[in-house]
Amino acid sequence: MSKTDRIHALNLPEAERKALEPGLQKYFAKCDEKLGFVPNVLRAYSFNQEKLKGFMGMYNELMLGPSGLSKLEREMIAVAVSSVNHCFYCLVAHGAAVRQLSGDPALGEQIAMNFRAANLPEKQQAMLEFAVKLTETPDKMTEADRASLRHVGWSDADVWDISATASFFNMSNRMAAAIEMMPNPEYHKQAR
Repeated sequence: MSKTDRIHALNLPEAERKALEPGLQKYFAKCDEKLGFVPNVLRAYSFNQEKLKGFMGMYNELMLGPSGLSKLEREMIAVAVSSVNHCFYCLVAHGAAVRQLSGDPALGEQIAMNFRAANLPEKQQAMLEFAVKLTETPDKMTEADRASLRHVGWSDADVWDISATASFFNMSNRMAAAIEMMPNPEYHKQAR
């Protein structure tokens, strides 16, 4: 089996759809309906339904819940953090989301390669600078970093959401690297 034919490198069985509890079956069916597939990250976690529910709960709250950050901005954070961490899975999956949400087929790759070269508004630039610093040197975060976000119009609740989103993707990137999680091939074609 080639790397692209498998979800990850561990010998953990993917749960059969009918073995998932009803709420998870419904969620997977919604993925099939909206995306045309179930993301491999969900399939990877499916061997343990409690771990899957924990991952989904945090992801859904951070990426889809109410926030001063748009869905696009949250996806941009995912790509910038994943770029620093060289996370193949998240760069492919969230790069596709950036392309789709922005309507710009190049923006995901620009953020992945060098977000500073992308033509972003000052507010989004500051957001990504903060997320990248939190990823590269978390022990060096200071009040000046938070103040730089407030200066361009982010609220303290937004600073929390920027921090939480960056932190979540640092964790997710490390899991994907640890188990060599492979992105769904469908992501490569999305919004092109």
